[in-house]
Amino acid sequence: MIPYFPRQIATKGIYIYLGVLTAVSLVFIRHAMSIDFLLMGVMWVVGFFLLSNYCSKKWQNIPQSKFLATIFLTAVGLRWAWTVFSYYYYLSETGAPFEFLAGDSIWYYEETMGNVHANLRDVWNYLFVDTDSISDSGYILYLSLLSKLTGESIMLPRLVNGLFSAGTCLLIYLLAKRNIGEEAGRMAAVFACFMPNFIFYCGTHLKEALMIFLLVAYLERADYLIRSRKYNILNIAVPVLLAISLFSFRTVLGAAAIFAFATAVVFSTNRVIGRSKRVMLIIWGILAATTLAGGTIMNEVEGYWEQRDTNQNAKRSVQTSRGNQWAKYATGTVMAPMVFVLPFPTMVDVDEQYNQQMLSGGNYVRNFLGGFVLIALFSAVFVKKNWRDFSLIGSFVIVYLGIISASGFANSERFLLPGLPVLLIMAAYGITLLDAKNYRFIKIWYWVVPVMGFAWAFFKLGSRGMF
Repeated sequence: MIPYFPRQIATKGIYIYLGVLTAVSLVFIRHAMSIDFLLMGVMWVVGFFLLSNYCSKKWQNIPQSKFLATIFLTAVGLRWAWTVFSYYYYLSETGAPFEFLAGDSIWYYEETMGNVHANLRDVWNYLFVDTDSISDSGYILYLSLLSKLTGESIMLPRLVNGLFSAGTCLLIYLLAKRNIGEEAGRMAAVFACFMPNFIFYCGTHLKEALMIFLLVAYLERADYLIRSRKYNILNIAVPVLLAISLFSFRTVLGAAAIFAFATAVVFSTNRVIGRSKRVMLIIWGILAATTLAGGTIMNEVEGYWEQRDTNQNAKRSVQTSRGNQWAKYATGTVMAPMVFVLPFPTMVDVDEQYNQQMLSGGNYVRNFLGGFVLIALFSAVFVKKNWRDFSLIGSFVIVYLGIISASGFANSERFLLPGLPVLLIMAAYGITLLDAKNYRFIKIWYWVVPVMGFAWAFFKLGSRGMF
């Protein structure tokens, strides 16, 4: 078993990125990214691979308490550094400390400022009572409460989000350790610590940093509840409250989390969950679902499900009307098989997609690690046949990403982000499984990854008739 991220693979990941970035920039030179975004992409990729290799090896044998403290402090330092840098970078480039073409983040901030001096009861009624949808309400409530301490500050809430994002790394370790072992758990935590996509959102006013923290906290506590031989009111109440909170951030996320728990209760082996406990949790789950039925949450979930085809067709129509003529071919059927390696990196300057260009390196990292995710999936289903032991995290990522692939947002980095914590765990597990046979597949994957990057640049430009 390989207990850390090998340097041979790390350097290969860097060379492939530099190669495909150079090829795309030269072939489509009229649409090459600006020097800012080129350098950011290189920074994300080189930083992730070199630091993941170095730290996963250096930290593999240190005591657990020291490992957790080191991971947390390192993650906080990186996130705070990016938060400060991006604040002034956006201020310089856009005239405001918000990302390019900011929409949701400015709306969150304005909603918060409208609530900063309001009575808490009025805020609660506005967000959760006098509304037909509670999606986003949880985040606005959080920002509103925080603003009563920080005032109109834009920087301070982002620094607090950095703490939550760093905490996510610790939770990923605890969840991964319980599922795939100590060595792979540490590797997954290291991946999360240096993952560009997690760091990036700490520099925005968007909900992703806190939402991912709550999601991983839910998965970790639900996994603990399922595997624990003892249970009490606290062990049950915490995952329930966390699940409810997810609905107030993104409705389909909460639905996928609940489905994952139900799947784990039904399919986990008796080694993971005892028979009597399984029966108790099934009965409790049915009662909980009955209680929620007919309320705002269930009505919202049903609405999303009933409109899923309409929403996808509408998204394709809008993209086509804007000149993206090939968007009609990116259906759920086409995108679903690729969902474990999406999104593709944007390496060309098109349609003012500056935020996607800033994250081209992070999305490339996801593509590269996707090969190890596929190894983990194949092993769990066909080789070791232990998929039932991973039914909680496995069913969550499959169901959630499946919903997104059918929604019209299959390559939307923000919508795919909640699946990333589990994918990092699976990637770490896949690396520990490497042997001569599996590495032959990875050697093929080394050729697949640059093809994906180049083909996506060709698709983005070709669909708009730009060459």
